[in-house]
Amino acid sequence: MTEAAVLNATARVKQMTDLTERLTACLVEESKAFEARRPQDAAATVTTTQELANAYRRESAQIKANPAALAAAPVANRKALIKATELFESVLSRHARAVEAARTISEGLVQTIAAEVASQRGSPSAYGASGRANAGDGRAVALNRTA
Repeated sequence: MTEAAVLNATARVKQMTDLTERLTACLVEESKAFEARRPQDAAATVTTTQELANAYRRESAQIKANPAALAAAPVANRKALIKATELFESVLSRHARAVEAARTISEGLVQTIAAEVASQRGSPSAYGASGRANAGDGRAVALNRTA
């Protein structure tokens, strides 16, 4: 292996390790916000997380397409990347559970509110005794069952 190949591979491994650690840190903070039932706090970091996730996806695809590009990197650097990736995957799993819980709670609230509004309105009757249409409640509520 040439020295240039080793330097290039080492730089790519370090870059990927740094990217993975930064994305992991963002997901940890978002997970904490969701677990504290403060999803609005997670909204502040969504843009950064999306940018890092897109970069991670691109870099991962390049590495998957050409794994030999990292082979010249020192074993210690590659092990650090593996360790960072394992931590990322566990944090990602935790984050997914927190987001799913927040989504379930939000959908439940919306359904409860829609049910309460519907029960407050009473039964609609189209025509009165005179044959004319009764004045109904002009408010509309739509419930989309997916978030």
